[in-house]
Amino acid sequence: MAAGGRGDSLAWGVLKKGMRLLVPRTVALALGLLALGARAAAPTPLPDDPSCNDTDRKFMERAYEMARYATTHGGAPFGAVLVKDGVIIAEFSNCEHATGDVTKHAETGLISTFSPKISRATFAASTLYTSSEPCTMCCGSIRFAGIKRVVYGTSELQFLKVIGVAESANPLESKEVFSRTAPGTVVQGPLLEAEGLKIHEDYWPTHVRPSARS
Repeated sequence: MAAGGRGDSLAWGVLKKGMRLLVPRTVALALGLLALGARAAAPTPLPDDPSCNDTDRKFMERAYEMARYATTHGGAPFGAVLVKDGVIIAEFSNCEHATGDVTKHAETGLISTFSPKISRATFAASTLYTSSEPCTMCCGSIRFAGIKRVVYGTSELQFLKVIGVAESANPLESKEVFSRTAPGTVVQGPLLEAEGLKIHEDYWPTHVRPSARS
């Protein structure tokens, strides 16, 4: 596989047990009950972006696998996969909790890890699949890497409802960020959102709720 194949990228995502942030079971359960009390009913999944195809669904499934992997290896439920010519060339799971590095989101982590190995031309010719809509920090990383196509699974407004974060009066979606800062970047999504929401619903009840996307 090309630079940053599955084995290499998983090595970056696997975090030593000694680095994990461990929460006592009783505390986790208490936090879960509080979170459940604050959280509204699970949102109804949005329909797939009609511009996405079966190939996009295939690679989104892998991005969701990376998100699940993150939840058992010191990260929050976010994953990203970079694909060129139908081949995965890099992938990364969120690992910010275990590393203590708040920039280790799936998208920014992938780009910072593999940009020394992948040329800008290759980034530009690739599609980035993200399990959830990129935050503004990740949008900046995507822009400067020169990635021209992004497909996300679960929309930010939707998974923030699951987490219990109050909806902003002026939400800023990734499509608007790119339309204003990198209009040549194509952003598509949501895709297979029901699967992505389930990953978030399984994770957040027993984890500390962030004030914004983690």
